[in-house]
Amino acid sequence: MARFNLLEETRYEKLPVTVYENADLASQQVARRIAELIKMKPAPGEITVLGLATGSTPIRMYAELVRLHGEEGLSFRDVITFNLDEYYPMRPTAPQSYVTFMNENLFDHIDIDRSNINIPDGTLAQEEIPAFCLAYERKIEELGGLDLQILGIGRTGHIGFIEAGS
Repeated sequence: MARFNLLEETRYEKLPVTVYENADLASQQVARRIAELIKMKPAPGEITVLGLATGSTPIRMYAELVRLHGEEGLSFRDVITFNLDEYYPMRPTAPQSYVTFMNENLFDHIDIDRSNINIPDGTLAQEEIPAFCLAYERKIEELGGLDLQILGIGRTGHIGFIEAGS
């Protein structure tokens, strides 16, 4: 959370929140926002960097992105993605893997360059995990950060991995 010091007063940044009538409308609007981000890059080859999540929350939004790609020509050629997490240990081909989830719900249906997809590696040896995580963060930083991060809202009210009330 960013802190600002104004006249000896500490304030915390507040994130803008939009509440939608239903999940379908929310999914469509968020997908449109992502499409706008991708389209607003002024020159070919300029990238959009997205942080993606798994779970039930973004499934309809991924379906809408697939629809925008297929029916309206939205291209993901200049998009780089970073997923939040992966189970450990987990083979990327396992049915429970977030790699499988992302392929089934988004990546197999759009024109993204597979080398632009970043998902934590669930097959690493435990001693390799800290270095992998640092390199993952460094790669995001080198790209200038994320243009947009998608997070899910869990059944217990948690957002991403932040538990309600914490």
